[in-house]
Amino acid sequence: MPERLAVTLRRRRLSMTSLIDVIFLLLLFFMLSSTFARQGELPLDLAMGGAASAPETPPAFVQLREDGLRLDAVPTTAAELRASLAARGEGLVLLALGEGASAQAFAEMLHLLQGLSSWRLAVLGAAP
Repeated sequence: MPERLAVTLRRRRLSMTSLIDVIFLLLLFFMLSSTFARQGELPLDLAMGGAASAPETPPAFVQLREDGLRLDAVPTTAAELRASLAARGEGLVLLALGEGASAQAFAEMLHLLQGLSSWRLAVLGAAP
């Protein structure tokens, strides 16, 4: 028994490696979350009913469907759409989402139209 009492408790040296690992992981997590938070914002203006004055130029009606893109019921590509809207000048884009339109295609369309500052965007809901 006296041998047990003679055993002294020794303090173990703290390892800084685990603390540095935790700090690095927290830093990485917050850097990634702030990057995704900034890119996740999409500017939307939902079209609402109500009385409004007649626009000077007719709005551009864009349909985003599973099989592609249409501008005023004419099939088109993203590059042709951007060129056509730039040629028209300014106005309102009515974006109608078709049943098969993906979220990625919608985000790409918003990004495409975001570069045209003279155009306002109104998103129409999909038909049931």
